Amino acid sequence: MRVIGVSDFGGPEALREFDVDERHAGPGEVRIRVRAAAVNPTDTVARTGVYASRRGDTGSPQVPGMDAAGDIDEIGPGGSTVGDFAVGDAVMASVVPTGAHGAYSEHLVVPAESVARIPAGAGYAAASTLPMNGLTARLALDRTALEPGAALAVTGAAGAFGGYVVELAKAEGLRVIADAAEKDEQLVRDLGADVVVRRGDDVAARILEAEPGGVDAVADGAVHDDLVSPAVRDGGRMATVRGFKGDEQALQRGVVFHPVLVVDYHREQAKLDGLRKQAEDGVLSLRVARTFPADQAAEAHRLLEAGGVRGRLVLEF
Repeated sequence: MRVIGVSDFGGPEALREFDVDERHAGPGEVRIRVRAAAVNPTDTVARTGVYASRRGDTGSPQVPGMDAAGDIDEIGPGGSTVGDFAVGDAVMASVVPTGAHGAYSEHLVVPAESVARIPAGAGYAAASTLPMNGLTARLALDRTALEPGAALAVTGAAGAFGGYVVELAKAEGLRVIADAAEKDEQLVRDLGADVVVRRGDDVAARILEAEPGGVDAVADGAVHDDLVSPAVRDGGRMATVRGFKGDEQALQRGVVFHPVLVVDYHREQAKLDGLRKQAEDGVLSLRVARTFPADQAAEAHRLLEAGGVRGRLVLEF
């Protein structure tokens, strides 16, 4: 079967097609005929070899991709169904890539707990943009555990993770202060932010102008880390997406840091299905920036790394 990956880590040009052995579903697993795979910043990091070196994974090819949508074409041994799923169901899946197992594949085997039906009315490309970023946003809000009426600041609000945080937070009755570049201000307002401040390294000061006592929590999609932690009130909370565990000054003020990694939720089927329902209800916006044939993955990576993409780039198989 065809996959898109790298044998030598490097820039976008390192991505190419490989033919690997066909996989089959084991007990409790489903195999998906992939129709669409979203391209995320984490994929570009994986392409450079950072994650493989941490795991000691030196196999070839290394296949990126944490989001997929397609049709179930095989159920693991023991029956024609697993859970509520049957062959032919259109589904989306959260993927934890390892070695040649990643979403940039014609076929993908995943635990049934990592799968949910695609939102009604959504195509494969749109559905593929939801699992990884949606689950990470859900995890950030679950970890910060704010009560309705609390103030949440969201950095990187125009991005996929940040946008989902804004929409989910508003659905839960939070007051949302979000950052944006000038060209993205209307987009972020449309997502539901109560206050939009200009993004940048001084974003903490801008947030404090809007919430002088400090916000109850920050969801830091822009990876500002210690640049934005001063915006959190004493004893508040901060969700970080690249493992940041806090700076000394914030920790001394009692700020609690929550590094959020989607692997903690990749088998939380009820959470993923809840996101599906919210997409159907219009709470969540599925944003596709552009689609590419799978063999143009290198061009999709170049465009993403150039910056300014709003919504998700999607590879189609």
